[in-house]
Amino acid sequence: MISAGKISLFLGGKELYSNVSFQITKADKIGLTGKNGAGKSTLLKLITGEFKIDEGNLSVAKETKVCYLPQEIMSSSTRPVLEEVQAANEEIVEIDRKLEEINHQLATREDYESESYMQLLTDINELNEEFLLKGGQGVGEQAEVILKGLGFSSSELFKPFNEFSGGWQMRVELAKLLVQNPDVLLLDEPTNHLDIESIQWLENYLKKFSGAIVLISHDRMFLDAITTRTMEINAGKVYDYKLSYSKYLVKREEELILQHAAYKNQQKEIEDTEKLINKFRAKASKASFAQSLIKKLDKMDKIEIDEVDSSALAFKFPEPIQSGKIVAEIQTVSKNFTDKKIFSNLEFTIARGEKIALIGKNGMGKSTLIKMLVGDTSYSGEMKLGHNVSVGYFAQDETTKLDGDKTVLETIDDVAVGEVRKKVRAILGSFLFRDSDVEKKVKVLSGGEKTRLALCKLLLEPYNFLILDEPTNHLDIVSKDVLKEALKKYTGTLLLVSHDRDFLDDLTERIYYIKNHGISIYFEKVNYFLNNLNSEIEEAAPSKKVAGENKNVGNSYKEKKQAKNELRKFKNRFSKVEHEIEALEAEVKQLDAKVGEMNYSSNEEANQLFDKIKKERDRLDDLIIEWEDLTEKIEGLSSIVN
Repeated sequence: MISAGKISLFLGGKELYSNVSFQITKADKIGLTGKNGAGKSTLLKLITGEFKIDEGNLSVAKETKVCYLPQEIMSSSTRPVLEEVQAANEEIVEIDRKLEEINHQLATREDYESESYMQLLTDINELNEEFLLKGGQGVGEQAEVILKGLGFSSSELFKPFNEFSGGWQMRVELAKLLVQNPDVLLLDEPTNHLDIESIQWLENYLKKFSGAIVLISHDRMFLDAITTRTMEINAGKVYDYKLSYSKYLVKREEELILQHAAYKNQQKEIEDTEKLINKFRAKASKASFAQSLIKKLDKMDKIEIDEVDSSALAFKFPEPIQSGKIVAEIQTVSKNFTDKKIFSNLEFTIARGEKIALIGKNGMGKSTLIKMLVGDTSYSGEMKLGHNVSVGYFAQDETTKLDGDKTVLETIDDVAVGEVRKKVRAILGSFLFRDSDVEKKVKVLSGGEKTRLALCKLLLEPYNFLILDEPTNHLDIVSKDVLKEALKKYTGTLLLVSHDRDFLDDLTERIYYIKNHGISIYFEKVNYFLNNLNSEIEEAAPSKKVAGENKNVGNSYKEKKQAKNELRKFKNRFSKVEHEIEALEAEVKQLDAKVGEMNYSSNEEANQLFDKIKKERDRLDDLIIEWEDLTEKIEGLSSIVN
């Protein structure tokens, strides 16, 4: 559907892409990765036509509907959100308009025998068929299902679009794309403004989406659940893998190890050959031999080492002084906003050393509870901090509190005191602000850089109670991993709000779940809790009755019989695939061992070995994908048979 051939693009005097080629087909679910500034968002804008390439060709097949969700939107619509989403399906809207117009003519005209009147009857029949074919009858229901899945309540569906905050407006924009049922979905950080439950709903929706998806996301778990192909943009090149994100990381690491080994051996061969050339160049009897060596070097395909972004956060939280056993005590606390109840008679304590994930849908009061704890908003009841408790607070809007006219260095230097002042540049360096970066004005920093700077300020004092509200917003996957490891080693108490399931899992051991104006406490890992929560929701949901389901009881027997036959077939293939995977893994291991044993005297032999390794690894990747697909099919059929 989309084809790019040797495209190049220059932005700001820098070559963003150099001779890049790729294709996107209907079945593709692609995760687009690369460090910040690599050109991920720009590539999506090239596909939509918002940006133009400098060289090469980029084409989108005729009648391919492409829908794009950017990171930010500008809209001021006053329509109710349900109507706003329904109207996004322009094809249905246009058919509906034509039907209304024809119906009006049929109701007002009386020339029943005329050709033009008969043509109207033909037109209305054709339009009705097209309306049904394109799902016009169910577009309202689809819009409602999508909006509710993204977190809107029934009453909010009829509120004007412009009354919602930017985050909720982004949800509406996402719903507008989904209701159009496009051929290609281009999504740039779609989970940024979603809570965990909405992310899980979107994840399940996109897994069943029949079109192609190109997805930019810093949410590892979201990427792994949806994508089966990963395209990495690095130093102007695109590296393409038929693997989900986590599997791609493993494969990429293996390739780089092999590449470095081959490069090292080739460099040794070049060095040895150059020594021979220099030795025999001056001797008349050996001159022809020296010339043949020179030609050999000229013809040699030089191995290039792929550029790898080795920059990463490197920090740990300072060791805090110990607080009392009780860090915070909450007694009969309630909170209302005008006529809206947020909390009613909260009762709980936070003990020293606990690491707590605060979870709940957006609008349920996560940030409000945190603001109550730090004294940023009023409430009724009593909240007390324990003995010797010092609070380090990272607010969701922390980056907006930074002074845009100050430099990075001034921002930290202004709040550093005592011995810490001597370490300001070193601390900034661990947050990737190095050399001239520290002289940048805050207002020119990217979202990720501002988040890193705001987190850096937390290191200036050894707080023993960290309260973090969405600290991973705008951080890339590598930076989030480093922050997570630092928090794992942190010896104080942690209260954390995040919509990133991978970040929360194995970091927190307690869950405070906000629902129905109260808090329920669970002593579980996040993913275990969320899986159970989803099961409860599915069990509680009323099952849809299928029309005519009782008319033919024999159907269930036929379905079971067919399912049993298919199950047997898939199980047989599953067994064969498992054996093939085991055999291939053993063969690849042997080939890898040969790489270390080679002397690389023959460049042709080395290339043949690397080609064979690549071919076998690609075959192994295909088998693993088939193995996963068969696993899903077997599980689905087993539920029917049993």
